[in-house]
Order: sequence, then C-alpha cells, then structure tokens
Amino acid sequence: MNGPEIRVEFAPELLVFVPRARTTGATTSPADGVSSLGHVVESLGVPLTEVGALLVDGREVPFSHLPAAGESVAVRPVAHPQRVPGAPLRFLLDVHLGTLARRLRLLGVDTAYESTDIGDPALAARSAAEKRVMLSRDRGLLRRRELWAGAFVYSTGPDEQLPYVLDRFRPELRPWTRCTACNGLLRAATKDEVADQLKSGTHRSYDVFAQCADCGRAYWRGAHHDQLEAIVERALSRVAQEN
Repeated sequence: MNGPEIRVEFAPELLVFVPRARTTGATTSPADGVSSLGHVVESLGVPLTEVGALLVDGREVPFSHLPAAGESVAVRPVAHPQRVPGAPLRFLLDVHLGTLARRLRLLGVDTAYESTDIGDPALAARSAAEKRVMLSRDRGLLRRRELWAGAFVYSTGPDEQLPYVLDRFRPELRPWTRCTACNGLLRAATKDEVADQLKSGTHRSYDVFAQCADCGRAYWRGAHHDQLEAIVERALSRVAQEN
C-alpha cells in the first residue's frame, strides 16, 4: 500500500465498467481526503447514471461523501423500474442507437434522435433543455454534469436494447401513434391526402392510412407490417407480465 486507501466493491452488473475488479468483484482506490466518493467511483469507470446507492460500511451515503482511509464501499446498481422525477418521461438517443430510436417511436414513446454526430456538449445541452433521458453507450457523454438524466445501454443489439430500456424505465406504450422517422404524432389520413407518396400498387391495395403531423410522411400496413407487429406484441406482452 502506497498510501491511505478505501476498498470499493461493485455489484455484478457494474463489473463491465471495472475490468480490474472482475476477478474479485472489488478493488482499492486512494483516499486523498479531497475527492468525493462519486468522483472516485467515476474515476474507476462507472458512470453515476448507473449507480443506485453507495454504502459505506453498510450505511447509505451521498455521492458527495468524502471517503476516509479504511472505509469499505459497496456500489449498488440503479433499481428497476427507475423513476425520473420532474418531467414527462422522454428520451434522447445518440447517433449509434438509430434502430432503438425507431422501435421506441413505434411503441409511441417520445424519442428524440440525432442521426449525425453533433458532439457530446450539444447532446448534453439538449438533454437538459428538453428534460430528456440520454440513452447512450458513450461513458464519457454520460459523465457530463449538465445531463438531465442518463442511462447506459449495455447491449449492442437492438433486440436486447429495447427490452432493457422498457424494463429499466417502464415508459407508457402507445403503439402506432408516432412517426418512426421524426417522432411526430400520427393522425388518420385519407388516400387522397397521401396519394403523392403512393406507388400505383399501394394505391390500389390499401385504403387505411396515417400521416405524420410534423413531416407529412404517410403510413399504411405494408410488406413489413408483420415484422413491426411482432415487435409491438413482444413489448406489450413483456409489459403485461411485469405489471
């Protein structure tokens, strides 16, 4: 030991962030008397968006706690479902989560998405200005203090990402009410209103349409509807089981 240290134990879910702790579930960190416990945990690799509670020798302490030499710290994960107070639950996704964004919109969840890389400062500022939960796999972005709220998306596959977000936040689902392209609300539309977007075969074969009130995009039960219906049904079934 080169100086005073604390022992930091991580819940299994959080070990993905702390490679050096994966063997034993714990590691040590210097206790300098200046750095808060929140800062220490982040310096070890865990975004505070993923921390539900910090326990020092069995008692819960705030992130601002100044750890003392010899203390034993337990880092617990966020409890599910996670409640985000102070605003309607809505999301902001970064450029790497386009498929997840479209699927959340398909389920009627208010989901903003940046299809180009506008940079971490701009994303964090938008999260704060619009009071949106930032979903990302970028740990650096999730450490930005100006975020309204945030969450790390653990999987790289959309089939695992969507259930995780639904389990963690339990958003209200209103399928088929949002534009998957721009997040605008859909309204019923006549065939004449969307005729300029229809090919001749579609014009002959379909009579029920919806249109985005913001971007004007037309929707109907086309060739991919069964695939989308399956996504919706799985999500609704999952929510029903949890309730």
